[in-house]
Amino acid sequence: MHIKMSNIYKAFGANQVLSGVDFELLPGEVHALMGENGAGKSTLMNILTGLHKRDEGRIEIDGQERYFSNPKEAEQEGVTFIHQELNVWPHMTVLENLFIGKELYSPLGILKTKEMKEQAKKQFDRLAVTIPLEQEASLCSVGEQQMIEIAKALMTNAKVIIMDEPTAALTDREIEKLFEVINGLRAQGVSIVYISHRMEEIFTICDRITVMRDGKTVDTTPILETSFDDVVRKMVGRSLTDRFPSRQTKIGETVLELKSLTRKHAFHDISFSVKSGEVVGVAGLMGAGRTEIMRAIFGLDAIDSGEIWVNNKPVKIKTPDEAVKYGIGFITEDRKDEGLVLDFSIRENIALPNLKSFSTKGMIAEKSEREFVELLIKRLTIKTQSAEISAGSLSGGNQQKVVIAKWIGIGPKILILDEPTRGVDVGAKREIYQLMNELTERGVAIIMVSSELPEVLGMSDRVLVIHEGKLAGELSKEEATQEKIMTYATGGQ
Repeated sequence: MHIKMSNIYKAFGANQVLSGVDFELLPGEVHALMGENGAGKSTLMNILTGLHKRDEGRIEIDGQERYFSNPKEAEQEGVTFIHQELNVWPHMTVLENLFIGKELYSPLGILKTKEMKEQAKKQFDRLAVTIPLEQEASLCSVGEQQMIEIAKALMTNAKVIIMDEPTAALTDREIEKLFEVINGLRAQGVSIVYISHRMEEIFTICDRITVMRDGKTVDTTPILETSFDDVVRKMVGRSLTDRFPSRQTKIGETVLELKSLTRKHAFHDISFSVKSGEVVGVAGLMGAGRTEIMRAIFGLDAIDSGEIWVNNKPVKIKTPDEAVKYGIGFITEDRKDEGLVLDFSIRENIALPNLKSFSTKGMIAEKSEREFVELLIKRLTIKTQSAEISAGSLSGGNQQKVVIAKWIGIGPKILILDEPTRGVDVGAKREIYQLMNELTERGVAIIMVSSELPEVLGMSDRVLVIHEGKLAGELSKEEATQEKIMTYATGGQ
């Protein structure tokens, strides 16, 4: 399928999102679409698939002017969009999610469950996915939900698949498998629009790259004719001197210690400590138990045995409120369902954990709250016209910044970051890394869970590797390499 979008304009109220964008997708190519958060990438694809109507411009499909009235029509014509924020129904089974709206029935109206399972298993085998089809989707991790969405798209016999941050929650092994699938689809003439902030992936899998900035097309180039620095310069309008800012933090005393922490079927006998001013990276494959350990520290999940010590004293943390009382903040990997109240304004989201700070005799001091929120919006460069617009209207990366602002606002002594740069552009990533450095300079202890090994290696003072719910290895900054981390993560010694 050959798609050509010319001179596309789109505004939401006074906010001009797209200003004359051009984009062309050739049959059987993997085309990277890159730009900072809020550059207009997702909006452009939403116009292509009929979710939004363009204000001006022309779309041609295989040489004919064509506009889809809604995403369902686009899908029926072979154009499928896998969104960054996943569309998984939590209380339905994995099988039901795969076939929602496309169930197979016999002539008598009986559900053909066996045939559906066979089709689903075929796609799961293709992706090397082992999730039980009868399992409720709410029990799947974010990475597993991502694989369900990819499998769902592959089952539509799509001619064009738009992937928005498809690997954000996947492990290296799963990314490898996904790339095999993408290469297979490309060989069959399927076109892929690949929206990602992960530079390594872009240069590994894509044929051409289109860069957008501030709602405009900057350039389209064959991937072999550009470079990392060139793409960054086009995206942000300037050069980034260092991908990871240098760390010169003085590491202090132990502020958090886990002693033989255990939760059945999740993790076992986890012991480690974190010092003030230190960044401890936590690596491992998806499902290894990394997030489960962090949830237990924050009081979201109960532990069966073991102890948590804060400032050399044993503490009982059974709720997030108790964790906050001990100076612990938690930036979750699932910003949509756990990190934000999407219908609330940016101001309300950032102020939420800090309401006691602005309250006197049950009354909120609005001026203090507003100044506090505006300061954090400015500091984290959250792109918004107002603190009063809903968090749900922001781009994914700006939503992530709101989550970070929310927890920085409590003045944490210990900050847990679970996939802190997931879905965040290269410029914003560096801002988050700089912020982490500033926090550690103030003595904050940071635990960073990340599936991006360059990030783990670039920002951590120590690296812990989790394998099947156990601490498989601990590496100093000097010892840590991608090879050593992956050896521990896969059960090697």
